[in-house]
Amino acid sequence: QVHLVESGGGLVQAGGSLRLSCAASREIFSISTMGWYRQAPGQQRELVATITSGGVTNYADSVKGRFTISRDKAVNTVYLQMNSLKPEDTAVYYCNAVGRFVGRSWDYWGQGTQVAVSS
Repeated sequence: QVHLVESGGGLVQAGGSLRLSCAASREIFSISTMGWYRQAPGQQRELVATITSGGVTNYADSVKGRFTISRDKAVNTVYLQMNSLKPEDTAVYYCNAVGRFVGRSWDYWGQGTQVAVSS
């Protein structure tokens, strides 16, 4: 059962932009906190941004002012708009959904999408 499907990664020059998308299963999207995390080679996975079901956002200091997370309940999708990209943004980006409802909890991850920023 696939819950999260990411798309939108690729290769871009420094200063460029990319938009990542993550389509979630309908039954979890509206009641999940959605997030984007990233993992560079040889490093631990780190938080990039999260957005609650109510639209409250949180960003890593390293991406504040450059990245924007948003969600569209009409299509059960969370987005990460990445502007002014830097080589240090190069990583595999993962979508995440966490939540709980009536005694059930979940913590789902997508398969990851590669973002590469050239200098």
